[in-house]
Amino acid sequence: MNKDFIYVCQNAKYVHINYKKVDEIINLIEDKGVSHWLDSNPYGILDLNINDLILFLFIYHAIGDYCLWGEPKWQIKADDRILDGSYATIYIIVKRFKHNQNFDMSYKEFKDFMKGNVEIPLLDDRYNNLKTLYEFINSLDKPLSSIILDIKSDIELLEYLVNNLSFFDDKASYQGKVIHFYKRAQLLASDLIHVINKKLNKDIDYSHLIGCADYKVPQVMRCYGMLEFDDSLASKVDNKIEIKENSEEEVEIRASDLMVIDYIYEKLNKKYSRMDINDFIWLLGQDKTKMTKPYHRTITSHY
Repeated sequence: MNKDFIYVCQNAKYVHINYKKVDEIINLIEDKGVSHWLDSNPYGILDLNINDLILFLFIYHAIGDYCLWGEPKWQIKADDRILDGSYATIYIIVKRFKHNQNFDMSYKEFKDFMKGNVEIPLLDDRYNNLKTLYEFINSLDKPLSSIILDIKSDIELLEYLVNNLSFFDDKASYQGKVIHFYKRAQLLASDLIHVINKKLNKDIDYSHLIGCADYKVPQVMRCYGMLEFDDSLASKVDNKIEIKENSEEEVEIRASDLMVIDYIYEKLNKKYSRMDINDFIWLLGQDKTKMTKPYHRTITSHY
């Protein structure tokens, strides 16, 4: 575990980890096992060939996997139902991708593409990410998928993503220390390695990835009693008052999320990767009946 996250949790004023409750989740993981979120194959993602899958994942993580909350929440109509959150962005990207893989579009086209009941949060930021991605792809001297398939380790892949795509530069400051989270880069690296393993039967170690410091996983942890907030933070979160990006409160929530994941990883003798443990907890949150407390609200391009 990164010593900076340990430092944050040792000095935390607003967030406390209840290890007794974490141990209960460890028992649940031992009973059920873990699986990657993509194994549910939402909307036939895994039916794509490996080259298309790699491009799809880059597009999705450029525009679709962050800051999807609001009042009212952004939603889309999908056939005979209403979708929101990450599954809504997956749906519209897959729907277009299967007949038109070119997402190098104008701002107006992009705004129409992302149209829902309300404007999606950070629309301009998402469009700029997409333009940055295509500028990067067009600058390469060989296909993006070829470069990704040549990468040998999770560390190498994570560094490649962070060094080449500025929208993955996710860090914060806490009491004078710089804390590197890289949530979206962590998730893309994990997804890429998973599909390479699954489609090509190519074993790539991803044990160095640390998990995703976002708003959904901490929400699940709090609903299951693993994370406890002090009264002032609990009041803000429960009353849906915005938590400022890079505030001590926000950094403590994110660092505690990763500390819990690492604790579970070590207690299970590294049987499952941190990212698989992350996915197990995230998938628990898809049962809306168990989400008795809201997630914290931070306007951010990082999660």
